[in-house]
Amino acid sequence: MHPDDLGSTGSVLSAAEIVRLLRSEPPLIEPVDDPGVQVQPNGFDLTLESVWRIDGQGSIGRTNSERVIPARAPISASEDGWFELGPGAYVIHFREIVAMPLDVMAFGRPRSSVLRCGASIHTGIWDAGYRGRSEALLLVHTEPGIRLAVGARVVQVVFVRLDGVTHAYAGTYQGENLPAS
Repeated sequence: MHPDDLGSTGSVLSAAEIVRLLRSEPPLIEPVDDPGVQVQPNGFDLTLESVWRIDGQGSIGRTNSERVIPARAPISASEDGWFELGPGAYVIHFREIVAMPLDVMAFGRPRSSVLRCGASIHTGIWDAGYRGRSEALLLVHTEPGIRLAVGARVVQVVFVRLDGVTHAYAGTYQGENLPAS
């Protein structure tokens, strides 16, 4: 099959298409400090806003009413804007707000530099129609730990065009971590 036969559906979005969607209303991602750095050939780099320690046990049952997200405690960055993190599990918040079109979904993967420092980041799926300031799980695997600066690019989001428009995500995390309007 020739690449031109694939059309524009079911494909990873290019840098040019991501830039076009950054200019749409609502923007695919906002704020964007430096599109020349954050827009990648096959994705977009999200930056670190804050880090949280997990303080308690969570529960996932068969229904949303059985779900318990454990308490969290914020970890303060140093005066010069760095988080010093030892081995363990943390929740991180991204700085950017993501607003997914109804014909696009996304996966997030840790930037390779994070992996090379002995840490990993795990994200959920960004469903079509989701809007919010997302969170992820940061696992620090090495005994010396990792230093992360506020604003560091930590995750690359890869956007995939669906084969058509679908209904919008309407789950518990719609609008997460956004200021009340």
